[in-house]
Amino acid sequence: MAKKTTALLTNLRQLMKSKQYVTEPLHAYIIPSADAHQSEYVASCDTRRAFISGFDGSAGTAIVTAKDAAMWTDSRYFLQASSQMDQNWELMKQGQPGTLSQEEWLVKVLPKEAVIGVDPHLLSLEQWKTIHKHLKTAGQSLVAVEQNLIDLTWADERPQPPDNIVCVHEMKYAGKSWQDKVVAVREQMQEKGADYLVVTALDEIAWLFNLRGSDVQFNPVFYSYAVISKDSVNLFIDEAKIDNAVRKHLNSNEASNGDDSALRVTIHPYGALGSFFGNIYVQTTEPKTWVFSGKSSYAVVSLVPKRIIQPSPLSLAKAIKNDVEIEGMRQSHIRDAVALCELFMWLENEVPKGKITEITAVDKAEQLRSQQADYVSLSFATISSIGSNGAIIHYKPTEESDTLINCNEVYLCDSGAQYKDGTTDTTRTMHFGTPSQHEKECYTRVLKGHIALSSAVFPVGTKGFQLDTLAREYLWQGGLDYGHGTGHGVGSHLNVHEGPCSIGYRPTANDVPLAAGMFLSDEPGYYEDGAFGLRVENVVLVKKAEFKQKEFLNFEPVTLVPIQQKMIDPSLLTEKEVLLYIVIINVF
Repeated sequence: MAKKTTALLTNLRQLMKSKQYVTEPLHAYIIPSADAHQSEYVASCDTRRAFISGFDGSAGTAIVTAKDAAMWTDSRYFLQASSQMDQNWELMKQGQPGTLSQEEWLVKVLPKEAVIGVDPHLLSLEQWKTIHKHLKTAGQSLVAVEQNLIDLTWADERPQPPDNIVCVHEMKYAGKSWQDKVVAVREQMQEKGADYLVVTALDEIAWLFNLRGSDVQFNPVFYSYAVISKDSVNLFIDEAKIDNAVRKHLNSNEASNGDDSALRVTIHPYGALGSFFGNIYVQTTEPKTWVFSGKSSYAVVSLVPKRIIQPSPLSLAKAIKNDVEIEGMRQSHIRDAVALCELFMWLENEVPKGKITEITAVDKAEQLRSQQADYVSLSFATISSIGSNGAIIHYKPTEESDTLINCNEVYLCDSGAQYKDGTTDTTRTMHFGTPSQHEKECYTRVLKGHIALSSAVFPVGTKGFQLDTLAREYLWQGGLDYGHGTGHGVGSHLNVHEGPCSIGYRPTANDVPLAAGMFLSDEPGYYEDGAFGLRVENVVLVKKAEFKQKEFLNFEPVTLVPIQQKMIDPSLLTEKEVLLYIVIINVF
């Protein structure tokens, strides 16, 4: 059901002209999806774009002018955004022919010398530079609005920031002490000639300190910043979130070299990052070099004059799992497969009785997973979708949309869990009656792509986008395709979507070669509006596959959930694919 936004937009437009909050009237105001740490998934207090528009998908940017309101999102959310936004909003379909970029649209609809505002904490440095450059060329300007105007519009209804306690991620799960991680980071800083490393990404901080939290639903992270120098380790966090166990953990001596003189963590208030920077410059006349990620917010990066902008060294280090993390991921997927096998067996028995809904299946999946050892939570909101709901790629059933699962349509279930030793993400598509030949053909083409990618052998140095075609080839041969990426990195009891590795059809500036120890998803799909959605997803481990002349890599699937055989048209599979299919996935 679409949210009514007329009154909200009227209030926002008044604030855009208020001298109390802006130095000059704004012609437009940008509302990003992210929080101050550029997170993909955010706490309820940071869902500003969803509040003003009604669209609550994980990716999207809203822009409001005096007359217009427009929403940019990708193909995963076209159907969802259309259904959640009212007549005040125009949906801008990113990646579609004829769709203007945000910058192009602003130049087109606004006059020359227009002023566009945004909260600088919610826009990364990379995004700021791109938008600023484009607007400046057209005579327009991008300005920082420190007081977030959506928060003013939200007023007393806005949820309070989370204040959940942080917990220690034990060595038996982490495999490496936080002190050793800091030592490794300092070595990289020395090579770059950097005095300080500023860490703003929440999952990087959680990984670095071997801590986990629950400030963001499904993501075991906590609001914080970190600053590392050659002789200090600084964590900026609300102290109420830290108990004695965490304090002891942060001041223990677990460094492999036994040197703890510069391995004690100083705790600062969460909001003290700016004053910390200022004190450093007051204490010394010598300029200091700070390393930031381009994904850090414009507001934070702007606090220091001398800086290096490059990918965070923690991002890649976190993505390449150590032996303990790898084994933990394997074990967590075994337990998760048990829960899903129980779920699908239960559905096979109960769906024909005509009483099981999409939400019933969601609740049952969570119940079964919660019975497994080291279960913490789901890793994202379960996608439980029957028939046409499956064509909404990130569909989440609500009380209004909840539909009876039946024996006449295709059912898609995409779900995952957080365990202390790993993170899971699995999609299975099935039919509880008799699938049509068209459904079977489309599904088998998806499966062929899944097998082709999962069984790929490729040289060291290969990037994910170079493998993407393997997953799409057989869909293309049938005139079919899908609009989302083929694979994302997966954390180790961290975010289910983890950079910097991915598999997609578009190369990006931040692409890194796939490396042994990375975990990614393999999830091609096909979606027919108004009819069904099809997807097959496993998590795979990148492993070494050495040959005599050159080092190669391949994938090891760690997901152990069988696939429903009745969805397959065996005449479309080669003998080799059948053998690979049995080895890689299994059937039921």
